[in-house]
Amino acid sequence: MEKIEITAATDKLGEVTEFIDAQLEAADCSMKAQMQIDLAVEEIFVNIANYAYAPNVGMALISVDVDEQRRAFITFEDSGVPYDPLAKEDPDITLSAKERQVGGLGIFMVKKTMDDMLYEYRDGKNVLTLVKKI
Repeated sequence: MEKIEITAATDKLGEVTEFIDAQLEAADCSMKAQMQIDLAVEEIFVNIANYAYAPNVGMALISVDVDEQRRAFITFEDSGVPYDPLAKEDPDITLSAKERQVGGLGIFMVKKTMDDMLYEYRDGKNVLTLVKKI
């Protein structure tokens, strides 16, 4: 398992993506899975950067592990405000953009592109894990 601890700020997204892509490439991840993971990582990291510590800035710990079944586990940990993104109801995508409530589409997209998402609040930290077959 590889880890990076980084300031949870949107200008650090490139470093986060480079770190994760290096781990995925070392594991011979398919380009399709890598692109889906990159989009999910962007959504999750930007949400942490914008909301977890607002109006302050904090740290995020990100780890990547690939198991024998070629599943990537990308875990985000932050000590920000407790927030379970999986607890929110999915948006009604049958409604027009004008009729739909604002927010929730990014997490919905992540749920649909990842094979699994796990959340727990542990030791004063939000711990969100994305799981994707690579």
